[in-house]
Amino acid sequence: MNIKKELEGLHLENQLNSKEIPDLDLYMDQVIQLFESKFSSAKRYEEDKVLTKTMINNYAKAKLFFPIKNKKYSKEHLLLISMIYQMKSVLSIKDIGKTFEGVNQRMQNDDFDLESFYNNYVHLMNRNVAHFKEHITEQEEIFETELDKDIVNDDYLQQLLLITSLTGMSNFYRRAAEKLVDQLEQEGVEEQ
Repeated sequence: MNIKKELEGLHLENQLNSKEIPDLDLYMDQVIQLFESKFSSAKRYEEDKVLTKTMINNYAKAKLFFPIKNKKYSKEHLLLISMIYQMKSVLSIKDIGKTFEGVNQRMQNDDFDLESFYNNYVHLMNRNVAHFKEHITEQEEIFETELDKDIVNDDYLQQLLLITSLTGMSNFYRRAAEKLVDQLEQEGVEEQ
């Protein structure tokens, strides 16, 4: 099995750049259309939805982003929604809310350049994609040189090992993110 070839279809490098977001406010249907056009290639199943009205309404109710005006979403809202979209499969809505609480407060105080922050986020995500591809190459080398040939020559067992390895790494990263969220929350309590 060629691991890199199998994972090519993930479209990991598919990030919404701030330049792709119009500088004018959008209605919810336009927001959904923008996200669907940008991220549809990353859907697991054809019938999956990238973003729905219900999702956006739930994000608003959970105060994951600062309030909208006149039923329109600003560029800054879309930047936040893009980050939420990436985080939602790993962190709970509650944890995402804790994470963005400070950003939303800064946005409401009008003293934060969210676009600059977001551009740094996209740069970091692009670097993470490169690191992930390097990690996959390392996994292939381990399979070829360090593991029992009777196991890795069985396609099913090799794939099972890779699945368990990737889910293990995912768990490590999720737990680290949760720890950082807890630290943010604790620092917020101490500031009060």
